[in-house]
Amino acid sequence: MFAVLKTGGKQYKVSSGDMLRVEKLAADAGEKVQFNEILMLGGDKPVVGAPLVDGAAVQAEVVDQIKGDKVIHFVKRRRKHGSQRTKGHRQQLTVLRVTDILEKGADKSGVKAAMGAGSVSAAAVSTAPAKKAAPKKAEAKAEPKKAAPKKEAAKKEAPKKAAKADKGADDLKQLSGVGPALEKKLLEAGVTTFAQIAAWTEDDVAAMDEKLSFKGRIEREGWIAQAKELAKG
Repeated sequence: MFAVLKTGGKQYKVSSGDMLRVEKLAADAGEKVQFNEILMLGGDKPVVGAPLVDGAAVQAEVVDQIKGDKVIHFVKRRRKHGSQRTKGHRQQLTVLRVTDILEKGADKSGVKAAMGAGSVSAAAVSTAPAKKAAPKKAEAKAEPKKAAPKKEAAKKEAPKKAAKADKGADDLKQLSGVGPALEKKLLEAGVTTFAQIAAWTEDDVAAMDEKLSFKGRIEREGWIAQAKELAKG
């Protein structure tokens, strides 16, 4: 079964389990979003919307927020002015994994409506009345200041724990094509050792390609083979 959904002014044909890149949505990684603009449902009994399919929805999980490939825009004026300008742009994108296609009775509980980055989300609108409860919170804060030293001590311990985690990490810049910027992305993705890279499967490589926005680079540079040798040494 498949569905044709509309978002960001574009239409996408999706099935359950598909990985999808769409224009940036106002959601963080790990959150679930729901697309309610469904133009068509395919399968044994196809349904075409007029223009939308009533009650249908597509639910997906946000994998990551990334930037697309750089596009170079060159403008030149030949007459009178004789000016020229080069401008680059990288479109902000959201990587999604389609989890479910609902034919009827779309469940809106616990799922954020998929909206663009510049729009106000349903969650933001629902939390607006909470400002009236501010005085009660102020009263709750008026407690003895004895708890403050514990928070300061916790803040001092946090850098030490982070330092211990960094000591066990390998120098990922030894891999071909990995510089400081790419190493930072790998560390943010939880990849800290050569042993982790050596154990990657095809699915892991595909997922990492999406996160790093360098499709095919892992296989092209031979990271897995290099990581196995480095892990031994």
